[in-house]
Amino acid sequence: MENIVKKIDQVAAKLPDKVAYNYLGEKTTYKELLDRANAWADLLSSKVAPKEPVMVWGGQQVDMLASFLGCTKSGHAYVPIVNYSNAERIELVREVSASKTIIAITPLPDVDLTGLTVITPDQVGQSGQVNEADYVTGDENYYILCTSGTTGKPKGVQISHDNLVSYLNWELSDFGLPESPRFLAQTPFSFDVSVMSIYPALLLGGEIDVLPHEVTQNFGELFKTLPQMNFDVWVSTPSFAQMCFLDRTFDAAHHPDLGLFLFCGEELPHKEVNMLYKRFPDSRIFNTYGPTETTVAVTQVEITKDILEKYDRLPIGYVKEDTKITIDHSKGDDEKSGEMIISGPSVSKAYINNPEKTAEAFFKNDEGVQSYRTGDIGYYEGNLLFYKGRIGFQIKFNGYRIELEEINVYMNKNELVTHGVAAPIYSKDHTVKQIVGVVELNEGVARKFDEGEITKQIREGLQKDVMPYMVPQRFIYKDKLPISQNGKVDIKAVIQEVNK
Repeated sequence: MENIVKKIDQVAAKLPDKVAYNYLGEKTTYKELLDRANAWADLLSSKVAPKEPVMVWGGQQVDMLASFLGCTKSGHAYVPIVNYSNAERIELVREVSASKTIIAITPLPDVDLTGLTVITPDQVGQSGQVNEADYVTGDENYYILCTSGTTGKPKGVQISHDNLVSYLNWELSDFGLPESPRFLAQTPFSFDVSVMSIYPALLLGGEIDVLPHEVTQNFGELFKTLPQMNFDVWVSTPSFAQMCFLDRTFDAAHHPDLGLFLFCGEELPHKEVNMLYKRFPDSRIFNTYGPTETTVAVTQVEITKDILEKYDRLPIGYVKEDTKITIDHSKGDDEKSGEMIISGPSVSKAYINNPEKTAEAFFKNDEGVQSYRTGDIGYYEGNLLFYKGRIGFQIKFNGYRIELEEINVYMNKNELVTHGVAAPIYSKDHTVKQIVGVVELNEGVARKFDEGEITKQIREGLQKDVMPYMVPQRFIYKDKLPISQNGKVDIKAVIQEVNK
């Protein structure tokens, strides 16, 4: 595949009347999507400086996808921000990306717009002129995703057109996708697991079936909506599928076409695959692994019943053909494990506008290939790769990668708090089932307020600074937190304590 956007153009020309996007029954054909994307591209060409990244604020409306394609057709990387973020998130992403433009698919929150060009859907025409010479290509950024950061400032992961081509060629060839797939699109567009659905669907002339965030957050709506949907490829984090087990209709009888499950974003528990095979006995289930910095995923394995019987903790897969994962044994906790180093054409060039963090994470290996230090501990059994955990304090929770230190930074800003530690509580499957805030309060706070009011104030403070999924689900109050030999709060000791 030479160019992703040109290939989508070709599919749209061949299948103009086929449904490309289905948002709860609101269907958009390939021709309609392409016309809208061209209209966005035409407008952006006149309003945005060449090659400047463009922030896009919204949910999972079809205009989000059309504007993404409009960005790439006019030579711009898109920087998605989900519209259930807080206003501060826009400021942080703006600072990191140095973007001067934001597309507001849905209304913006109360945020300082000084120096920022705001573009809304009502400014876009019905169609527009595009120039293929402007299309994002090669090493140019296709999208930028902002992750968590240890100092409260996210890192902007630059994914180039060629990075994405490497990933997509692999997914299209190695996962046994149906000829004209209908993908579940449940994950928000600011989360790179969404790429696993949207681009393979468009490149194969398939359909994107959207399950919006507002539906997934309401069990009643979710269990009413899910059985009415008609997809044959499931893409999600393991956590979301576990939630769906609460719905009795989540089975092959009610989803007769669903035969392929692709999981990414967090560890896949053994018991979940067992349950899936009970509910969908003829399905194929793939586990994948890959940091955002290496473009969605770089390993995959079909979790067969033989693998289930052989391993208590499931493998993360075989490395894709154009990529190499080496083990840095100096970072491991036994002879065979160590930090996983990923090298290959899907590895990001750098964090945007952040040379310090880039130097810590990215380098050229001895063969001159772009490489990334994952911070993940892994090991091989033959050619099969296994994940053991994080070197530091970065976790995966409900599919989101979270740096615990970022929560700590903002928790410790609170005037009620002396020391605060975000601690993950692990299940027997080694997945994070909850984040708790372990807090030592300032002198006199406990006498002035009751525990409920203290929790309310800490929670409200965090909600201004971090994403909703990063706010601890509960809080524990201690007279003193353990202190390490260097005089700092012993975070590892706190985490061990809450997991006893």
